[in-house]
Amino acid sequence: MTHNIITDDVDDHALVAPSLVRRVFTLIAILVPLAGMILAMALLWERGFAWVELALFLGMYVATGLGITVGFHRLFAHKSFSCGPVVTATLGILGSMAVEGPLLRWVSFHRCHHQHSDDEGDPHSPHGYGGGFWGSIKGFWNAHIGWMFKPAALRINKYTPDLQRSKLVRRISLLFPLWVLVSMLVPTVLGGVISLSWSGALFGFLWGGLVRIAFVHHVTWSVNSICHLWGTRPYQSNDLSRNNFIVGVLAFGEGWHNNHHGFPTSARHGLKWWQPDLSWTVIWILSKLGLVWNVRLPSAERLAARRRAS
Repeated sequence: MTHNIITDDVDDHALVAPSLVRRVFTLIAILVPLAGMILAMALLWERGFAWVELALFLGMYVATGLGITVGFHRLFAHKSFSCGPVVTATLGILGSMAVEGPLLRWVSFHRCHHQHSDDEGDPHSPHGYGGGFWGSIKGFWNAHIGWMFKPAALRINKYTPDLQRSKLVRRISLLFPLWVLVSMLVPTVLGGVISLSWSGALFGFLWGGLVRIAFVHHVTWSVNSICHLWGTRPYQSNDLSRNNFIVGVLAFGEGWHNNHHGFPTSARHGLKWWQPDLSWTVIWILSKLGLVWNVRLPSAERLAARRRAS
């Protein structure tokens, strides 16, 4: 969503700065939802909170959040399970409706992150900015938001050749602007229809649209920032990824980030019974319904072999 593409004949480490137009659109995608949240809070002061707004916010948050976690991340980026075209399209569209960029670009950045995690070439590592309080602050800012405005070496053809062989996936990625529009129209229309009022449509737009996008964005970005700075590291990995309980809950299991980096292809990130992982629950249910298959999980032997010494 934020960087130019480097073609295959350019060195892997060559950096290209995002164009001015792309940086402007990125800034808009970050600031407009935050402005919508501020407006929604201000209106709450006068009007109060209705169940319709809460339902639209939670419904859209869960649907598009799972589109990112189950779809963009575990299905498309890591091939943690297999599924047919209907489930593929549904997860791809829901993930696109989270407004985090086109599918192929999102997967490219994520696979690049795994290849260079917390090392040179990682697009959003919080490390390498010095020690102490200010070093942590600068690292957090880079991992959370700052990386989107910096030069990066991104080669979509290198990181997504498997996905590009699918006409369906290419089309979903290409139609990203349409899914953004749908993402805003659905809560707006539902809010108006349910309340039979224009004000209901407005509040549906604000809570199910802008506020929800802001929440999904910052929860997703917290996996990049918080989960590489604060938390536990029970498994060996070639980086500083960490498990964080709060992010684990808010991000539907993505906050068990050290588990994920220890076993990147696992469809389950919450590897213990006390680690909530809504994304895994959804995958498990879909598998029982026969809608997904080839679900990948680490064996007990692999888990034991990678566990860090206490």
